[in-house]
Formats: sequence, structure tokens, C-alpha cells
Amino acid sequence: MSSLLEKLEDIHIRFQEVSKLIVDPEIIADMKRYVKLNKEYKDLEELIKVYKEYKSLLDNLESSKELLKEESDPEMREMAKAEIDELEKKRPLLEEEIKLMLIPKDPEDEKSAIMEIRAGTGGDEACIFVEDIFRMYTMYFKEKGWPYEVINSNEGSVKGYKEISMSINAPAAYGELKFESGVHRVQRVPETESQGRVHTSAITVAVLPEVEDVDFDLNMADVRKDTYRASGAGGQHVNKTESAVRLTHIPTGIVAECQDGRSQHKNYEKALSMLRSKLYQIELDKMQAERAEKRKSIVSTGDRSAKIRTYNYPQGRITDHRINKTMYNLSSFMNGDIQEMIDALKMAENAQKLKGEEL
Repeated sequence: MSSLLEKLEDIHIRFQEVSKLIVDPEIIADMKRYVKLNKEYKDLEELIKVYKEYKSLLDNLESSKELLKEESDPEMREMAKAEIDELEKKRPLLEEEIKLMLIPKDPEDEKSAIMEIRAGTGGDEACIFVEDIFRMYTMYFKEKGWPYEVINSNEGSVKGYKEISMSINAPAAYGELKFESGVHRVQRVPETESQGRVHTSAITVAVLPEVEDVDFDLNMADVRKDTYRASGAGGQHVNKTESAVRLTHIPTGIVAECQDGRSQHKNYEKALSMLRSKLYQIELDKMQAERAEKRKSIVSTGDRSAKIRTYNYPQGRITDHRINKTMYNLSSFMNGDIQEMIDALKMAENAQKLKGEEL
């Protein structure tokens, strides 16, 4: 039996186990465990379909080879040969598909996401670029049909934003966006530059998986809540009530703020969701650092200070430094046409994982 088939046989046994467990009343009563097993069942279901197809292909191949050995009738032998040829062509394609499906999935990939964009070096120009990148992502979300909501924003002194954060409420948004984390560098003549010289500015993007209560236990005794008056654009309600909320996780000093909603209660809920995601990300980073010891990832999501991409306006190009991919469609890219880059990053990561699995 091939090692691929052996792996699939083991998965089939596990699938049968999980199928029994998710109808067990004891498991159903334990919501945390039930949610986890239900997710595992759905993930395995796709593999089981391909496993059955692969097993059927191997069985048919075996029987056609047996027929060819035993059969003396020329017509029947011709039919068996044609069947073998067809199955042998199909086999490597199906095996490749199975190998990709067997790559260990990041369990966070199916989650919604929280994105923070902050100005780095470059002063006013960096704030303007934060707004440009924010627009780029929101146009991409619109194209995908993903709802998003601004959680917090802090405007720049001239234009743009010092920082802006938003939640993207769509299944698998984190899996699509996680490789956007890192430093994005822009090279262009700033609006504020009178001499026409090209400047380099940088901003940072952080993408976090949005987590539920079942994913992460947050001890509320460790959280200090402060309210304050919102500032910036927002109509007459701004500064009249203390609707803005700042939550501080005392043991780590991590802060989450929300001031973009009118209701203090809604701002509190959003800030709490963001705080939970930030703390969860620390745990994920630890896990990723441990994994990185075993396998160096080209498209690492761990290092927030790594320069990942350059947007060069004079030459109309975007370069992703992790996979050395350059595209010359800057105008459409900044209008949200970023799927090709996202797909290339995912493919690079999968190819590396596949290589790691074979070693």
C-alpha cells in the first residue's frame, strides 16, 4: 500500500471516530469540545471524498491490470489498455491534489480578521499612505463582498491617518489577509514636497484573527476599562459624551481602543474583541516561533518589523520582497486589485510546506 493511501486510511478511521463523537450527548454538552470536533468533521469531509475517489481509481487500475494479464481476447485487452492509460494519466493529478489537501492547515485561516494600519517613518507622507492602503484594502473587501467596520482611527495632522483599525467580518478573511502583516514601504514624490524629490516612507500593517470566547479565555479581572470623549470627525455627538472606550490588559500593558461608534456599549464590545485578538496573537506568535525553529517560512507572519513590500510610484511597480514578485499595475493594485499577489503568497507558502512534508 502506498504511503499516501496509508495516510488517507488513517484519516478515514479518524473521520469515523469524529462522526460518532459529534452525536454523543456528553460531547454536545461541552460546547468548546463540540465546536472543535464539528470543525474537524467539516475539514475531514472534503478529504474523505477525495480518498474515496483515489481508492476507487487504484482499485480500477488493479482490476484492469489483472484483466490484461488474464484476458486473451484482443478487443478486451485493448479496452483494458485504454482504461489503464486513462487511469495512469489521472493518478498523478489526483495525488498532487491530495498532497496539497494534506498540508497541515492553519486553524486560524477560517476566522474573520482585525486589521491595524499605522504610520511609521515619513511623517505626514506616511499618514497619507495609511489612508491610501486603507482605501486599497476596503476596495478589495468590496470586490469580495466582505463587510468591514472601522473600530478606531486617529487622524494625521495634515491629512490621512496616524493609525486606523477595522474588523473584517467574513469567514476565512484571516487566511486571505494574514500575509499582509509587516512593513509596507512607499517611494514617491510626496504632496508636501515642493522640490519634486522622491521620498521613502513606511507604514505597518498587522492582521489578527478575530477570536471568540471559545478560542481564548480572557480574565476580565485583568482588564481596566477607561472611557473618554471621542475626537476627530463624527458629527455633533463627538466630545459631548464619553462614548470612547480604552481597555488595558494590566499583566501585559496591551491596549485596545474604540471611538468610532456612538454607543459606549458597542465601542466596549469592539474594543474587547480587539483586545482578545491581540492577546491571542501573542500566543500564536509564540507557537509560530517554535514552528519556525523546525521550518523557516518565506512568507512568515511572525515578524511585524520585516519589510515585506515596496510600492514604487515613479516606476508604477509593486514588489513583494518575500517571494521576489514584481507587478507593474500599481494603479489598479491601489484600487484593490491585489488578489494575484495574495494567491502568489499562498502558493509560495504551500509549496514550502509541501517540501517540508516530503523531507
